[in-house]
Amino acid sequence: MMSPKQISEDRGPPHPASFRHTPLQIIHVIGNFMRIWSVYSMYRYLSQTGASVVLFIFSCLVPSSILFLALQKPWKGRPLSNAQVVPSVINGGITALYFILWGKGLKSCGPVRAIMGEYSGAVLGVLSAVLYGRRGHVWKKVGGLIAMLASFYFLSQGWAMATYSPFYILLFIELVSYLTNSKLTGLVVYCLYFFFKIFIFKFQVPTISWFPPFFKIFIVNNYHIFACDDELNQKTPLKDSLDTEIQTERVLGMTDMAIPILAGILSALRRVIARRVSLKNQLKRRLHAITIASATCFLFPVAMWDMIIGSTSDSSINLSFSMWAYLSTILFGVILIFYVDSIAEERLHMVFSSPRHLMVAGGCIIVMEVVYKMDFSLPGFLICSTILGFGIYEATSLEHNRKDSFQNPDLSNGILEDPLQMSSLPT
Repeated sequence: MMSPKQISEDRGPPHPASFRHTPLQIIHVIGNFMRIWSVYSMYRYLSQTGASVVLFIFSCLVPSSILFLALQKPWKGRPLSNAQVVPSVINGGITALYFILWGKGLKSCGPVRAIMGEYSGAVLGVLSAVLYGRRGHVWKKVGGLIAMLASFYFLSQGWAMATYSPFYILLFIELVSYLTNSKLTGLVVYCLYFFFKIFIFKFQVPTISWFPPFFKIFIVNNYHIFACDDELNQKTPLKDSLDTEIQTERVLGMTDMAIPILAGILSALRRVIARRVSLKNQLKRRLHAITIASATCFLFPVAMWDMIIGSTSDSSINLSFSMWAYLSTILFGVILIFYVDSIAEERLHMVFSSPRHLMVAGGCIIVMEVVYKMDFSLPGFLICSTILGFGIYEATSLEHNRKDSFQNPDLSNGILEDPLQMSSLPT
């Protein structure tokens, strides 16, 4: 007979392994939320003051590099070889270029597109599969790439914005149907209204600003959809708050969207280089301090040139920083997010370009869009993020039927911890 102690041991531990990771998952969510909060603060500051993106990022990297060097002390401990230092310095140049492109994309495209564009680094998984993977999985990854491009195209067309989202056409029909108690009447009124708009007046794309004033006021007061035009602001009681709090963006082309997409690819490339050079966690942190210091040095001449050019132009540069935007970018956008992502990668097996990471970031984006009262369409954003998550999953995941017993359980994210078995371009 078996003793009760043996029976309890056979049944396994009373708490699953996922419960042990719950505190780390909470830390990961909070860290990403604070980082995205800093992104929105930076966007509001840059859009309201018109400050230089390069100067702002350089001003944030200088204290960040000092803090990283003070915390990690790369000059102490085991000496670093040239094979580790030189790639880290080169990675600093890539990081500097990434910050410049990402800041430009944030200012021109808005926070949603800039944050979602960071996940474009998953295309390295497609490149890795084309060059080194099995041909049976190439088409699967190419399909994921097509889904990612479709998601970025929908984002560039304003699907995540209430002003340009096509999903509010259905809301217009529902409002008319609700007032007339007839679905058919709503559809007929919609068709007639936009027929006169397009064929009688001008050929324009239907948006929420086309709605009659009564429907726009009804939408604002009951559905919290903010349409920023003069006609609505003169008739709605929310005019004062809308003028100061609503943040609107514009429809972009894929050429404009290419800036945050390229920044996302550079971000993935710098992560790959850092992962290749540093095999141990402590060494990774020491080399990251060198990378950030190198990026600051690379940005210095660009920032000085931008200051000289800006000082001679008609519009003077505003050097007075917003304290919250400045401190949040340093503490949360540069320093904290590195340690949070390191914990997620080492302990939770969650890399940046993964559907799980995108799901966390998407939830934080929804909260910040509501808090900052941006021009936001929840249905459009959910569809774009779902398509992007599906594309990332197909583009970065390896074989689901793992035939090799030496592979680690985090293959769904496209990463192998063993450097001998790691693909040439992981994401």
